[in-house]
Amino acid sequence: MSLHLQPVRIATGTPDTESQLVFADGFLVAVLVRLSDDHGDMAGMWYLEAGFGPVEYSFPPTFTNLDEAQAWIEQRLPGAPHSL
Repeated sequence: MSLHLQPVRIATGTPDTESQLVFADGFLVAVLVRLSDDHGDMAGMWYLEAGFGPVEYSFPPTFTNLDEAQAWIEQRLPGAPHSL
């Protein structure tokens, strides 16, 4: 399964507006938001703003980069070798 990312700006009400919609097989499965400089040491990391279906998560994680985020998402999708 391959993921497709689409950059968007999201009105979060904070400076965290740089985002990526994450699609799997044409379905929206997640929204990732890049943390702004307001987040100190976490600035530049990616946060799971929303996950849908198997990507929904009670304690949304942060990721160092988009590759790490995509790997985490892929693990949760049906058909992944180690899906939860």
